[in-house]
Amino acid sequence: MNTSLSRALATTTDQQISLPQTTSPSTAALVRLAAQMAEGFAQQAGQVDKPGAFPVEAFARLAEEGFLVAPLRQPLGGCGLGIDAATTHDLLRSLKHIGRGNLAVGRVYEGHVNALQIIQTFGTAEQVERYGQAVRDRHKIFGVWNAEDAEGLSIVPLGGQRYRLEGAKTFCSGAGYVERPFVNGKLPDGTWQMAIVPMDEVSTKWDRDWWQPMGMRATASYKIDFTGVEIGADDLIGQPGDYLRQPWLTAGVVRFAAVQLGGAEALFDLTRQYLQAEQRTEHPYQQERLGQMAIALETGQLWLRGAADQIVAYDSQFGGDPQSDHPQQARLLAYANMMRTAIEQICMETMQLCERSVGTRGLLPSHAIERVIRDLTLYLRQPAYDAAIAGAGAYVLSQTTPAHDLW
Repeated sequence: MNTSLSRALATTTDQQISLPQTTSPSTAALVRLAAQMAEGFAQQAGQVDKPGAFPVEAFARLAEEGFLVAPLRQPLGGCGLGIDAATTHDLLRSLKHIGRGNLAVGRVYEGHVNALQIIQTFGTAEQVERYGQAVRDRHKIFGVWNAEDAEGLSIVPLGGQRYRLEGAKTFCSGAGYVERPFVNGKLPDGTWQMAIVPMDEVSTKWDRDWWQPMGMRATASYKIDFTGVEIGADDLIGQPGDYLRQPWLTAGVVRFAAVQLGGAEALFDLTRQYLQAEQRTEHPYQQERLGQMAIALETGQLWLRGAADQIVAYDSQFGGDPQSDHPQQARLLAYANMMRTAIEQICMETMQLCERSVGTRGLLPSHAIERVIRDLTLYLRQPAYDAAIAGAGAYVLSQTTPAHDLW
């Protein structure tokens, strides 16, 4: 990416940015690219580890290499990354590598993939083409801003196919750079409606002071007040309640779990490098800890493969056809919840083993280990952890199939 473009990205918030058109590579090539780019992302991560910063150069590279357009189906210029079930394993491995480089980059890119999956699943043909063009021709970054405080956000009908937003969203990751976020809200009848707001065309109020986190600082996850913003009916995606439909809502946890596993891999590499530099590789307890970390990470790799296999077995499209019921929905949800839970446990174990291996000195801010642990600790705090485990347990308790045939 050229220097002038990097400067433009670094100084732009709500302005439109036109990048050179790119052709999306194959999904296998994306995995290799992600593995290569992770090293550069890691080198840049420390520079943007502060509130108000954003990994601009990383997203410029993602755009340049075709990662923004990749989640679109082939007729739209992408390679179906994530929306075509057969590409799921390559998607998860790509997300893992991006997270290994910088969890903040992985968090925002995972939201982009999520948003494009939703559009291509629930959007009209016109919306799919319009938003696909925004990604393909203008490299717009999409996201899903669904979290909110008690006040919430409402979508108020004005008549004439127009709507006004009232209220705010929290944890708006990529604020100022994500230009096409889902900003979902409550309709007057209490139902939940998906909507996309063109951030570069409206005026909103940002609370930057709200985002003072211990980790994931570079995600720029501000609180944004959308009160007064008007959108049209063509900005509403799907029918009321579609966002909460299964299996799409829960099966998507496999994506952020893959990014988190990348964070654990980064800690493994950093721990090993630290011990090698300190010439502490011959100590039997250090060897035992690194052995445990290696086992944990390989287990995570198997969960990525298992989750991808379940999604492929479910349907040729991620989550299936919204117009049809699927008899194996509960099975897919249980497996996704197990995978998400297992990877959280893997990450927690990896962090603990890392901390014991490097000691206090290795946890000082001068080492990347300290930043990755902060980022991963915060990122692991996804909602409904206990409910996810209970859901998996409820499913297996409802079955009589022998354990070896459950999945």
